[in-house]
Amino acid sequence: MKRIGLIINPVAGMGGSVGLKGTDGNVEEAERRGAVPHAGERAGQTLDLLKQQKEICFLACAGAMGEAALAASGLKNYRVVYTPGNETSPADTRAAAQVFREQGIDLIMFCGGDGTARDIFSVVGPDIPILGIPAGVKMYSGVFAVNPAAAAELVAGLNKAALRDSEVMDVDEEAYRAGTLDTRLYGIARTPVIRGMVAVSKQVYEQPDEERIKLEIAQFMQEVMLPGALYIIGAGTTTETIVRYLGLKKTLLGVDVVKNHRLVARDADEKALLRLTEKERDIRIIVSPIGAQGFILGRGNQQISPVVIRRAGTGHVIVVATPHKLQEIPELLVDSGDPSLDREFGESIQVICGYRLAQRKPIRQQEPGGSS
Repeated sequence: MKRIGLIINPVAGMGGSVGLKGTDGNVEEAERRGAVPHAGERAGQTLDLLKQQKEICFLACAGAMGEAALAASGLKNYRVVYTPGNETSPADTRAAAQVFREQGIDLIMFCGGDGTARDIFSVVGPDIPILGIPAGVKMYSGVFAVNPAAAAELVAGLNKAALRDSEVMDVDEEAYRAGTLDTRLYGIARTPVIRGMVAVSKQVYEQPDEERIKLEIAQFMQEVMLPGALYIIGAGTTTETIVRYLGLKKTLLGVDVVKNHRLVARDADEKALLRLTEKERDIRIIVSPIGAQGFILGRGNQQISPVVIRRAGTGHVIVVATPHKLQEIPELLVDSGDPSLDREFGESIQVICGYRLAQRKPIRQQEPGGSS
């Protein structure tokens, strides 16, 4: 019998759709802007796929930190071993991890982001393997399954999974919100891996030719951007170069909107994008994959929600990246939060990688039942 400790950070990722670029210390502001919790739903997608696993016993936190999602999924084989306060906090995450450690469990599965990973690691270190169901805004650490279905497959196949050293990283959210990326390595955790199921730590590429190639991409994009079309432009240095080439100033780590070579919205959240796209007939989305991980949607750009993507159409998602970045990414991933929408992207997508240059890159597809 495998004993799995489950921790859900109920507020993880709430800052993403409302453009806060993180939720740490900003839960009240996220709620004020209309954000709603979704970590329990993400965890539920994993738990629903584990209902038939008879050899798993979950040790859980009470309420929204675990028990509610387990009950909603119909899982019976669990017991509550930690009860948080009325308003959960990082201290509850650390306390629950300590209880799990004392119980001698096989794995801690958590649903959250880098901050949750950091809190758990601060207690258990490399002694207990940890696996994240991605629900945060950034997720730079290498301890996350690529999506909830992959997390279920890893837990179900825990006996055959290898253990890998994985970086636990986090960013300074205050600096991040101000447009500066400042990452820090907090330690090396142990994570179960099956090929293609776990993301690696994000990398930032700065090669001598990178800036020249980004300018070539920007020049080409300027030539092909259609008059009258609304362009939603995601975060990153390549997309920032495109906007800068138009003579505009972009938020490096936010989502901006351009029409007719004019900036119509800076650092837009999901509500702003929904408002701007409501009556538009031609909507395009320009994104760049996260270095080394390969995510084009669902990491750091949750403002571009499934509703926004459907208004544009998957065929109007434009991916840009330098050849060096693509060389380090064997395949691209989409984790929009809507698995059926993710599958609509098909098996591959064209990536613009220079002036009038493109290469087709495979997209890893997750089957409806969870197998890739």
